[in-house]
Amino acid sequence: MFEQVQEIIAEVLGTDKENIKLESNLTDDLNADSLDALDIATQIEDKLSVKIPDEEFTKFQTVKDIVDYLENNK
Repeated sequence: MFEQVQEIIAEVLGTDKENIKLESNLTDDLNADSLDALDIATQIEDKLSVKIPDEEFTKFQTVKDIVDYLENNK
């Protein structure tokens, strides 16, 4: 699951996958803004066939938060 999320984030942010770790903070470490976060959520929903409620996605701080949510809500 992490690899899929890592690939999507790298694509959206235009960065190397190697820069994205589980503990990476979306805003502090990866410089994602709110539009990037929305784009990441949309891509995850499309590519992984899941629905992430807006109120859940706004709680995500790290890549691990996203992975944990997806693993717990398959």
